[in-house]
Amino acid sequence: MGTEALTRLAEEHIDHRFKGLPPDAYGLTVAELAAQRRNLFHDGGRDGGGFTTPVLALSAERLAHNLALMETYTARHGLAFAPHGKTSMAPQLFHRQLEHGAWGITLALPHQVRVARAFGIRRVFLANELVDASALRWLAAELAADPEFRFIAYVDSVRGVELMDAALAGAARPVDVVIELGAGEAARTGVRTEAEAGEVAAAVAAVPTLRLVGVAGYEGEVPKADPERVRSYLRRLVALAAGLDGAGRFGEADEIVVSAGGSAWFDAVADVFAGIPALSRPVLKLLRSGAYVSHDDGHYHRLTPFGRVPEEGALEPAFRLWAQVVSRPTPEQAFANAGKRDAAYDLDLPTAQVVRRDGEERPAAGITVTGLSDQHTWLRTGPEADVEVGDWIGFGLSHPCTSFDKWQLIPVAEADGTVVDYIRTFF
Repeated sequence: MGTEALTRLAEEHIDHRFKGLPPDAYGLTVAELAAQRRNLFHDGGRDGGGFTTPVLALSAERLAHNLALMETYTARHGLAFAPHGKTSMAPQLFHRQLEHGAWGITLALPHQVRVARAFGIRRVFLANELVDASALRWLAAELAADPEFRFIAYVDSVRGVELMDAALAGAARPVDVVIELGAGEAARTGVRTEAEAGEVAAAVAAVPTLRLVGVAGYEGEVPKADPERVRSYLRRLVALAAGLDGAGRFGEADEIVVSAGGSAWFDAVADVFAGIPALSRPVLKLLRSGAYVSHDDGHYHRLTPFGRVPEEGALEPAFRLWAQVVSRPTPEQAFANAGKRDAAYDLDLPTAQVVRRDGEERPAAGITVTGLSDQHTWLRTGPEADVEVGDWIGFGLSHPCTSFDKWQLIPVAEADGTVVDYIRTFF
């Protein structure tokens, strides 16, 4: 199922839905365009054929590097890996992550699970409590139709258990659930106390439609997070797993799932999970970091655990947004033709990195992004800035999750600009 669906992606025809692609590519299939190995920076001359700005590109080399690095990292630390697919919502990348040793894919919403299933993903971890009756009935049918489909979801309330049980009445297979432990009183979802966790566990045990298989949480929500606070929360998560195991709450599980891990503290997860004590059955230590696949030039560049443990390696930012200078009204100001519709801006503004003119690339000295309109980047230009109307500017972006979601088809380019693939997203 997955291979056939990926093949159909390559057979999709280029048309008006896809930003930044060469106008003369309209009507070609994605595979045909990729086979032409066009260059991102060549304008095509009088015959056309060039990419249009703005255009978002992924670095082929850096993408491959990041995939390989997290594969070796998780193997070194004895972690199973279910990277969060909501980052990219790109089935091609899901499959590359699986090829690099991932156990499965983490997702957040029923729609995302349906995308993953359409592309043959056999193991899904849903980092949310699922109480939508229509989605639960679809899930029950999916589990019944495919004995190899493994699905795990959060549960954090007795009410949630009741809603799930009502929607799943008569299901052929029980749905595996893990109790989510909240990261603190001011944190997001999850039970706040061990006593509440016990109540939820008892509620799960009382219904035939659910099976308790472990515990999970998200350390990125720890209030005023620092290494000790994060590790304290993770130790509490491990203790909850041990306590529930001691109480016999995982009676029907083949293994006990203990899961955590965003993209800012996975070093702490590795450290604490290394100390998980022997339990009554094998433990699946499941890490869920997702932003690594593209990394970024802002938020995760600042927060990445590899900054704390440089001996483990370093992720590389794979995104670059290319826009063109379309106005230079004063010596102190310029405008490029990318804006909020094209660039992530929820955590940080883009940063000007390089300027291209006549095939030459140089650092974007003296150029600062000061704001974004819907379709314009506001640039402040200092005395040292050498920028003219028509120049291409390459921008670094912050926060991969809100970079992928603005582009349906993303060129993957080698260092010299040769485009070797196109990544399709589904948001």
